Amino acid sequence: MKRSLCALLLLGVLALQETWAGPHSMRYFLTGVTRPGLGEPRYLSVGYVDDLQFVSFDSDSPGQREEPRAAWMERMEQEEPGYWERVTQIHKENAQTFRVGLETLRGYFNQSAGGVHTIQSMYGCEVSPELTFLRGFRQIAYDGRDYISLDLETLTWRTEVPQAVNTKRKWEERSEAERWKVYLEETCVLWLKKYLEMGKDTLMRRDPPSARVTRHTAPHWEVTLQCRVQDFYPKEISLTWLRDGEEQPQDTEFIETRPAGDGTFQKWAAVSVTFGQEHKYTCQVQHKGLSEPLTLQWGSL
Repeated sequence: MKRSLCALLLLGVLALQETWAGPHSMRYFLTGVTRPGLGEPRYLSVGYVDDLQFVSFDSDSPGQREEPRAAWMERMEQEEPGYWERVTQIHKENAQTFRVGLETLRGYFNQSAGGVHTIQSMYGCEVSPELTFLRGFRQIAYDGRDYISLDLETLTWRTEVPQAVNTKRKWEERSEAERWKVYLEETCVLWLKKYLEMGKDTLMRRDPPSARVTRHTAPHWEVTLQCRVQDFYPKEISLTWLRDGEEQPQDTEFIETRPAGDGTFQKWAAVSVTFGQEHKYTCQVQHKGLSEPLTLQWGSL
């Protein structure tokens, strides 16, 4: 017998409280972009639970339907009949809203017809290890610049550019802040709990990183040691270069943690060293998938 949504959520709270540490989040990233001469603007949406993409929608896709991007989402129709039809309709309405918004903002910024313009939106919620609401977010950017955002504590809209005052006025008249408060603090939390329960086998995993140190020599005997880690989940990881046991933060260059495309992540940290002093440096890796920090050195296996 199919369990009700309330029962699933209750089971999720009981199970996850016992085994999961750290906050959890659900975020959606929406983009609308004009493309002169190629028809109406394109609309895309991707959804993430913690560090894992679980759904997506693309107005250019043949079926124009929201699609699962995590294996556990493929059984959503059995859990919630009609789910995919409902969320697809929401995205189609959002696509139209973005098209109107792109026209409106072009007017606010006194931009002539033509040209490529984008609206980006991010919204979602974060919950505590006990799965209670921590915070919510709703942010809009236009042409790569912050435009307007919601301050959920004061229920006010914070404008980032003068043109956003027009949007703020409209949203205040329609009580948009109050509507978003209900969604972020209640609806978003309920769905996040459900997704966490459905995907717990994947989301609870701890894949330890594989790591290695490589050495790169530039002209004039300039030497760089690079500590590379990959194949790890979740996303949070710490890389530290030490010289004779002392941290070298000012001499270390990092890249942001990046998705590998297979559900895991990768990262590296590089440090410039004096030729012949490589043996003094060690890279320390800390991650939830490791029982203890991993220490590596150039030339070590």
